[in-house]
Amino acid sequence: MARFHTSALINQLQSDVHTLSAIVQQDFSALTAKQLCQQPTPEQWSIAQCLEHLNSYGLYYIPKIDEALQRGISANLPTQERFASSWLGNYFATSMKPGADGTVPLKMKAFKNHTPSAELDAQVVLQEFIKQQRQLNQLLELSKRTDMGKLRIPISIASWIKLSVGDTFRFLVAHEQRHIVQAQRVYRSLFHPEVIR
Repeated sequence: MARFHTSALINQLQSDVHTLSAIVQQDFSALTAKQLCQQPTPEQWSIAQCLEHLNSYGLYYIPKIDEALQRGISANLPTQERFASSWLGNYFATSMKPGADGTVPLKMKAFKNHTPSAELDAQVVLQEFIKQQRQLNQLLELSKRTDMGKLRIPISIASWIKLSVGDTFRFLVAHEQRHIVQAQRVYRSLFHPEVIR
């Protein structure tokens, strides 16, 4: 069971969210809608599809996290100095998080309800992603007021499986890191092939 100092974990997740938002705004916001929707091959997602996939998770998890945190604050659940990740929550988070070299430890096919269409309004997708990062950062700030280890929410693909809010944050941010790396790879392959390592 992975254990973390709660405030350090929240600060790290907030830093990660800030970094992801900055990457999207710096690398992708200057691209045209056509460029954002361009797929390297018919089998590979475009940058917009990578972001829309993440947006679909955010649309589910952000309200669920907000509801859980508000419930904890209303119930006066005190914050805890340490956060203990469950074995399942830790597995979900670590299996999603890309390595320092951009490799992913566990490749998997997207679930149908999280599979993005190829026909997207790219600017709407981009702005939705940036908005969700602001919301995620606000929720991380809110989590400092209650016990994110005791509050639990169902995962999007199986409602009978519940993770703590802390593990949900860890999974969600790691999942975003995974697909932003994927989007950066698409960006380099289409527009800057000279920098592909």
